[in-house]
Amino acid sequence: MSLLAIIKNGIVDENPTTRLVLGMCPTLAVTTSAINGIGMGVSTLAVLMGSNIVISLLRSVIPDKVRIPSYIVVIAGFVTIVQMTIKAFAPSVDQALGIFIPLIVVNCIILARAEAFASKNGVLASAADGLGMGIGFTIMLLIIGGAREILGNGSIFGIALYGQTASPALMMILPPGGFLAFGVLIGIVNMLSEKKITQIGCDSCGAPCKRNAENRG
Repeated sequence: MSLLAIIKNGIVDENPTTRLVLGMCPTLAVTTSAINGIGMGVSTLAVLMGSNIVISLLRSVIPDKVRIPSYIVVIAGFVTIVQMTIKAFAPSVDQALGIFIPLIVVNCIILARAEAFASKNGVLASAADGLGMGIGFTIMLLIIGGAREILGNGSIFGIALYGQTASPALMMILPPGGFLAFGVLIGIVNMLSEKKITQIGCDSCGAPCKRNAENRG
């Protein structure tokens, strides 16, 4: 598979939000505005690329029995770098995202790509996979966050869109609005896609991986 195909796969075919339905905690929690969605998405993208590259480089020397703890240590290192960078250059974003930046360490998207892809492929392919998955995740968080901000706050990137007489649907920036926006997005993706989402997680991609084969057997 070419590098462009791997990137496209993460953005479209196996988008972590709309196709694999992974990382729902930050997706629903931080997307009260478009800027929050971009902040979380870019942070996750940076950790994905960095951890994928390092894990790919070390895949032949990490013992199989301790591979998951090893992946978590690598991921935690990149999360710390990203968090300190955000604190230094974008303190308002750091304050808005709060605990969800450190929680990237346990984001199932990161660990899933480390286990399913980076541990089995070369450095360039792993970097492309992290880039594609990160871009796909960021785009969906931007869509959800932008829609919730427009409908629930009457603004986009902090710029007011309605007049003072308008009354935004405040529910959209509350937790129920996150579930509603995400459900509508999944419905639109299912409507436009030939392959429907029938289950969540790695099984939804339909790839003939070893685990799926064992489950079917």
